[in-house]
Amino acid sequence: MSRIGKQPIEIPEKVKLTVSGQKIEANGPLGKLSLSLHSKVSLSVEGNLATVVRKDESREARSLHGLSRTLVSNLVTGVSSGFQRDLEINGVGYRAELKGQELHLALGFSHPVVFPLPEGVKANVDAKRTLISLSSADKQLLGVTAAKIRSFRPPEPYLGKGVKYAGEVIRRKEGKSAGK
Repeated sequence: MSRIGKQPIEIPEKVKLTVSGQKIEANGPLGKLSLSLHSKVSLSVEGNLATVVRKDESREARSLHGLSRTLVSNLVTGVSSGFQRDLEINGVGYRAELKGQELHLALGFSHPVVFPLPEGVKANVDAKRTLISLSSADKQLLGVTAAKIRSFRPPEPYLGKGVKYAGEVIRRKEGKSAGK
């Protein structure tokens, strides 16, 4: 039995979880999200607890058990409290600016990088314009958006300049040394 899959999911009072066949919808204060479960697993809701049950003991069903439970848990957490991801910008002259639903990034190129934020993702830039806070109810969309912003100028190993996740450790390399 999957250790993650057998754990019940606690549904907060402000979240409404509806199951119709393999389609699951979660409504909460931060929005509405939906998910389609694989046919090898199903979701049962009793009171304020939801459990993911696999239909047979096949290898595919066992591998989908924990994944499905985590996806449903992320759905419930997303509509109730949401997710947040922080990005740090390091480098002389590197900065970010928020203009409506567009993120304007100065990353050392000859032109500013303009990134339109996807629907459902909110951004906030601090006063120093070097810290970007992204928040969303959809964890997958948030991760993809953060990875896309980071890909414009990933941190380089010599000076550490670029866009990195908050808390990410960059392994630094030693530069060239003079000849002997």
